[in-house]
Amino acid sequence: MLNTKQIEEFRGLLQKAQNPLFLFDNDVDGLSSFLLLARFCDKGKGVAIKSFPELNVAYIRKVHEFKPDYIFVLDKPLIDKGFRDAARELNVPIVWLDHHPKPEYADEEGILYFNPTAPAAAPPSSEPTAYWAYKITRKKEDEWIAMIGCLADWLIPEFAEDFAREYPDLFPATKNAAKALYETELGRIIKMLSFALKDRTTIVVKMLKNLLTLKSPRELLEISPKTISIHKRYEQINRKYNKIISKAKELAKPNKKILFFQYRGDLSLSSELANELFYLYQDKIIVVAYIKGTKANVSLRASINIRDLAAKALEGIESTCGGHEKASGATLSADDLPRFRNNLIKLV
Repeated sequence: MLNTKQIEEFRGLLQKAQNPLFLFDNDVDGLSSFLLLARFCDKGKGVAIKSFPELNVAYIRKVHEFKPDYIFVLDKPLIDKGFRDAARELNVPIVWLDHHPKPEYADEEGILYFNPTAPAAAPPSSEPTAYWAYKITRKKEDEWIAMIGCLADWLIPEFAEDFAREYPDLFPATKNAAKALYETELGRIIKMLSFALKDRTTIVVKMLKNLLTLKSPRELLEISPKTISIHKRYEQINRKYNKIISKAKELAKPNKKILFFQYRGDLSLSSELANELFYLYQDKIIVVAYIKGTKANVSLRASINIRDLAAKALEGIESTCGGHEKASGATLSADDLPRFRNNLIKLV
């Protein structure tokens, strides 16, 4: 976990920054982390990072555009060397808050690294980035944002009971994160936000500005000028999503340990599909591959250490692989998918 000194140090950097740039992972944990920090300091710009798995060098253009004095990187496991070097040349420190395994370059010059899972931050913990963003900001009125970020990453935090008392219609008190994610109104809000992040950049930018002004999660369920783009995008994607997941369910055989599903299209939903399929089939290893052109983005979920298992199955295959033990991802050539699948089946 992050200790008191680390939390105070991060809060101090947030207060010191005059023009912060928040670069956050393009999921609900990353989004919630940004909202919590930006609402606390009431300044800066936010940009959702769509490159996977790392923050790539292309995003240095945002540093040139906004000219920040600090770059806050949230919920990204890796930062491209080109980006790190460019930020260092511009003399802009990177403040990095994450909960993935620590990369070896995290302590290099120009980076201030905060991670509850890092070896120096004993004892290790697995709370999402939004959890620690809330510990840093501690604004009671923003607890609902922290709750959204935590549940999106399958965590029921210690403040969930308080939230349930205030919003029993959205979240009946439970310690079952999977059930809450797929059977409550709060879970539907998370799905809405996840899909809304997949909209065009100009619409996402406007959405971020609106989200910074909301005072209650119930506002997200109401159609208003501030939320209409979220509802519209949710309806558009949810229709496609339901069709795709129906096809995936057809492959779930009782005697098979692996559910391997691949699809093509104009929209990557592999992470969301893998999460829901794992909720439905928790006795299986879930592998969802989204193919676009010659590349495949793969999301994996399991009750075992699927990250290490996938790494073994990818040996000898040009790829990237990482994430958490039970929820990880990989990118590889679409041509290598059959080989990866066969390797995984043999290992299991």
